[in-house]
Amino acid sequence: MQNKITIDSTELKSEHDETILDAADRAGIYIPRLCFRPGLPPSHELKPSENGIYRDGKLIKTDNQEPFSGCKLCIVEIDGQPGEHTACDTKITDGMVVKTNTPELRSKRQEHLVSILKEHPHVCLTCAQKEGCSRTQCSANVPDPEKCCIQLGNCELEKVADHIGMKPETPKYVPQNLPKEDQEPLFIRDHNYCIGCLRCVRACTELSGADVLGFVYKDGKILVGSKSAPGFADAKSPCRFCGLCVEVCPTGALMDKEPKSGERSSWLVPCKSTCPAGVDVPRYVQYIAQGKPAEAAAVIREKVPFPGVLGRVCFHPCEDVCRRGVVNEPISICSLKRFAADHDTGLWKERADENTKTHKKTDKTVAVIGGGPAGLTAAYYLSRKGHFVTLYEAKEQVGGMLAWGIPKYRLPESVLKQELQDILTTGLEIKTNTTVGKDIQFNAIRANSDAVFIAIGACQTKMLELEGINLEGVHLGMDLLKAVNLSNQDKIQLGKRVVVIGGGNVAVDVAMTARREGGEDVQLVCLETRDEMPAFHWELEEAVEEAITINNSWGPKRILGSSDGKVTGIELKRCTSVFDEHGNFAPRYNETETKTIETDCVILAIGQASDLDFLEGTESCVETARGCILVDEATLEATTGVFAGGDVIKQPGSVINAIAAGRTAASAMDRYMGGDGVIDETLLPVEEINQKIEPVNGFAGQARVSDSRLDPEKRLCYDELCMGLDQTDATREALRCLRCSLRLELPEVILPPEDIIGFNAENISAVPDDLEGVFQLLDGDKNVLVIKGTVDVKAGLNEMLDGTEKTKYFMYEEDKMYSKRESELIQVYLQKHGQMPPGDGAGGGDDMDDLF
Repeated sequence: MQNKITIDSTELKSEHDETILDAADRAGIYIPRLCFRPGLPPSHELKPSENGIYRDGKLIKTDNQEPFSGCKLCIVEIDGQPGEHTACDTKITDGMVVKTNTPELRSKRQEHLVSILKEHPHVCLTCAQKEGCSRTQCSANVPDPEKCCIQLGNCELEKVADHIGMKPETPKYVPQNLPKEDQEPLFIRDHNYCIGCLRCVRACTELSGADVLGFVYKDGKILVGSKSAPGFADAKSPCRFCGLCVEVCPTGALMDKEPKSGERSSWLVPCKSTCPAGVDVPRYVQYIAQGKPAEAAAVIREKVPFPGVLGRVCFHPCEDVCRRGVVNEPISICSLKRFAADHDTGLWKERADENTKTHKKTDKTVAVIGGGPAGLTAAYYLSRKGHFVTLYEAKEQVGGMLAWGIPKYRLPESVLKQELQDILTTGLEIKTNTTVGKDIQFNAIRANSDAVFIAIGACQTKMLELEGINLEGVHLGMDLLKAVNLSNQDKIQLGKRVVVIGGGNVAVDVAMTARREGGEDVQLVCLETRDEMPAFHWELEEAVEEAITINNSWGPKRILGSSDGKVTGIELKRCTSVFDEHGNFAPRYNETETKTIETDCVILAIGQASDLDFLEGTESCVETARGCILVDEATLEATTGVFAGGDVIKQPGSVINAIAAGRTAASAMDRYMGGDGVIDETLLPVEEINQKIEPVNGFAGQARVSDSRLDPEKRLCYDELCMGLDQTDATREALRCLRCSLRLELPEVILPPEDIIGFNAENISAVPDDLEGVFQLLDGDKNVLVIKGTVDVKAGLNEMLDGTEKTKYFMYEEDKMYSKRESELIQVYLQKHGQMPPGDGAGGGDDMDDLF
């Protein structure tokens, strides 16, 4: 049953069990608040910790057990009900009439604000120079404890206090010199800025369930701290470092240790934002923690068609930025991806089939040149969008480097075949053994296609100009990998002694393959030091475990041969540096320091290049540079209707980057052909996030669980080297996740209204004539576009009105010192964003050039 309520003359129908504050927020009527925050349970009746709390290593007991009374800033008047009523916990009854902004309420709120500010630094509210302050210009006689904190301009308390207004008799803040706890990972707690709103306690206790924080009353003050041990990580219910307490804090009492500029979601959940394909890492990790690997696999497949492949060969940049790594070690994200893929039951297929039915077939034709991860990914998504896709592959089977460039001990054939099958069943036309430029010309493909995607990879091994390079026994690394992976009968005969030249991942794979092909003394020679080697450190460790010798800082001088033209050894020269002062590849040598290694063969693995000969003599207008196709970075379009991605546009590449390129190209090509460009799929219904966090003993110190590996003495075969995680280990590892993404699930805090006005002629006409001051223009998301001081605000706004598209709102204020005020506002913007406002490109004219 709905109740009727009137708030400030606005009649509303309330939802069941709503509070006055809920209804006011829903109606856009602002009522000040600090202890209340959307997403948190009410604070009233919260009781102090019976056993006390720890602060600065000391146990502090409570003076009483009185329930928390709240900030009392949300007080309202209710007709027929005398006294103050807190809107945050007063339930609506039918016919209720509420006033939120009477003079009496404003005065009482100011009185309640005094009780908060007397114990809190508040020079930020009184300093005449606070606008545009960079916090560096305070005179030397202002003590540090009295200076504004780094939250200046972004502090919720500051905004609420500005809205309510300070009483002149508010006492000056006297520094308390309370402890600042910065020994914990990820966040800092500065008790000098705590206002006792208990948001952090409720977030930790009632929202997440971690139950680390508590509070006590001591000498008339509210003190917050850890309930059961001096350190958060040592508590009986240890901190999970989710950051919810930081997220809800309205002051600088709890802050991230290293807040970064840019999109908050990017640095708060870096595992997801760093993934080139944008896989929702937190979501699938949580499904694994819940024992639901099939659901996890569905989440992964919403972004990539190769979960099992990536779970084995992805270089996992997500793990490098995982915030768990600040606590001790990052989550084994890649291993968890593999676990999900290996335990997939095909749950995702039902929703995928339903999605396919919603995409009507188009009359557009697409050609994809190259059947590697980039080409297959683009073909998969374009086919699912209803386009007719033909894929041209030069070899006898698709897969590209996945099929013949990655050894089977890393990527089993069965895993690749299954995921290829899932892609090929989307209705692609596959033309294998078809080399573009030989069996079919590029011009012909382009003429018969609405869009073309070039994804030929980098299949050619780079050569060296070296004495002895043509001796019998000199081989190319890619040739060896192809011969072994494709089970060619004419395998390369290596001999017992093998030298591999190169320091990248391909070189390591070539060396480890050589061991499996009978090499007993296999040595890797590279220009780089061990730290400079481009190969992944874990692959180097595997190579060393297999008794492969790594010769760092050596380069080939000449290959030695016998009188009958066969390799007998290689002479090396010392490499003194690989890169110049600008980081460019420019090796230098000490020609006098040499050594010789006796060997039966030399294998070159110094990098790969793309074969772009098929573009020569065509009218493609595709530009190339240094062996790569030049493209628009945002769309991967090389020229009208022709797109390119993967190793053909940037080397060295990776499987995940190639897949990401395939996604980008598919989206851009779909838009080019008239589609919406949306290729993301929902393969699993989005469930409400469970914010409760399981308590885990010794959580901070829990060691990372990694894949088990075959013993080195059992490895010299093509059985898979990494054996993956079992159910127990996968669950344990997933539970190590900090769940950083919970912070983004909280509803946004509701701040006092800003003086923002819709940008149109009618509203501009209401601006007083001849008003000196400053105006700001904002876009639809209320981001500042322009800040400008002027002798006539109305005239300046009217000048901006014609031809503008981005601008949706404006703000203005009177200030005869408008140039100074303009500078102050720009400084405020710079504090928040680290760069100048972008300006509104439409209609700015010469004025825009003069703004900043």
